[in-house]
Amino acid sequence: MKVETTFQKQPWIHSPKVDGGFILLPAFAATALGLCLSRYFPEANRMPGWAWIVFILFVDVAHVYSTLYRTYFDSEEMERHRTLYFMIPLLCWIGGVFLYSINWMFFWSVLAYLAVFHFVRQQYGFMRIYSRKENQKPWADMLDRASVYMAAFYPLVYWHTHLPRNFHWFIDGDFVGIPWPWVNTLVGCLYWAVLAVYAGKEIFYSIKGKFNVPRNLLIGGTFLSWYMGIVVLNGDMAFTAINVIAHGIPYMALIWIYSYKKTEKESVQKESFWGRVSYLSMRFIPLYLGLMVFFAFLEEGLWDGFVWREHSYIFKIFWTLPILSDKGTLSWVVPLLALPQSTHYVLDGFIWKLKSPKKEWKAFVFHPSEMKSM
Repeated sequence: MKVETTFQKQPWIHSPKVDGGFILLPAFAATALGLCLSRYFPEANRMPGWAWIVFILFVDVAHVYSTLYRTYFDSEEMERHRTLYFMIPLLCWIGGVFLYSINWMFFWSVLAYLAVFHFVRQQYGFMRIYSRKENQKPWADMLDRASVYMAAFYPLVYWHTHLPRNFHWFIDGDFVGIPWPWVNTLVGCLYWAVLAVYAGKEIFYSIKGKFNVPRNLLIGGTFLSWYMGIVVLNGDMAFTAINVIAHGIPYMALIWIYSYKKTEKESVQKESFWGRVSYLSMRFIPLYLGLMVFFAFLEEGLWDGFVWREHSYIFKIFWTLPILSDKGTLSWVVPLLALPQSTHYVLDGFIWKLKSPKKEWKAFVFHPSEMKSM
């Protein structure tokens, strides 16, 4: 008979190995990688080609397309929420055209802040998932929420009060500077105070035998990766590696876990090609990753051909496309090219909600006994 240990009883999403390796470890591993890269590229404000391919193409852009498996590739999901999945891309494109028509930099700034919100909310979402079995006092629950938000908020404030930095989110100037140093000091004091109180709370709970391993690793990894990537290190290589790995890999892992568990619970064997893709199993992992990279390559190729012209070594075939310079044309083409990102950011706010009892994804990911507490 298999004996379940205390460690195995922790509120994992899939298992200690899968959660640890692909959701919790990336923040720590990426920070270590960022520290190593900072030694060789200490103040670099531009990445070499190989790093751009690995971090941007294979992780950052590719992870955006993992949303397809949770939405457009899933026929049942599309049937339930067809209007939502068609209206959001349309509205995102119309909104992008409107913003770009006002000012092209305004468009990039809005998109950057939308991306930041998405990145922060992902950490909060994982924290709530890993807190789903806890029955803490209200003040302790509020402290957990404040901690995961503050872990990202202070580094962002530091960034805004110390512009220019040797890195940016999308393009130079997409963040609006804060000219008051006292804001950084004030938020910094609050940051360290919250961190200290949270640590004290966890020590108290651990003495009582109520230490939540995945939640603490999640919040600890958020504190570490955001602080090191933005405040301590000031290089594009280090920031990009930490930022995209800590965010993209856990997101792709969550999508795979959802689809894998859906396959297990429904025992569905789809006949169509896209049906087989949407119900992932171990043997479909190469296809799962390969399709994301293919779509990422296609998107970045179109960007490079029509707009940037920066990576001829990988997108030379796309340089046969005409480079666009007319403002009117760019005002609808750029939001169209950015549509996978903007749609991903907005859709993510709908497809992983925990509060609504009608969110079908919870029935596949979590055990039925856990549903009442969510």
